[in-house]
Amino acid sequence: MAWDEWERLKADAAARGSTGMQLNHVPPEPGGGGAGDLKSDKKAWTKAGEDTKGLQDDIGKALGKLDDGQSGLGDTSGVQSAAARQELYESWKKYVADVKGRCGELGGLMEKSGHDLAMSDADVKAELDKIKAKYHDTEAVGGQAKGR
Repeated sequence: MAWDEWERLKADAAARGSTGMQLNHVPPEPGGGGAGDLKSDKKAWTKAGEDTKGLQDDIGKALGKLDDGQSGLGDTSGVQSAAARQELYESWKKYVADVKGRCGELGGLMEKSGHDLAMSDADVKAELDKIKAKYHDTEAVGGQAKGR
């Protein structure tokens, strides 16, 4: 290729305009959202985890009040409304205890993520999936006939 031809090819390319492509750079998406906007603050993750774990205290107090409110029920045999109330109480007690446990585990995971920022997305998702499987919602029992 002659030098003149090379110069002509360069001039033609310059006239068409640059595509802005670089092999070592991802062009920003229109409206932002490029990799340069991604920020993760260890303090924010840690605080969010601590606050989520802190919900356990209030939930524990609520469980105590639920227990206190149920304490005078006594023997429920022969009284359908008392038996239904006991059944509802047991269901909610388990559900609220599971919410308390979920808050503790999720808060711990968030704290760990905040301290380390070393877990991959796949590792975090796997941990969240474990929590989800452990604390699946209870089946609804209130209002079902159950042969009555």
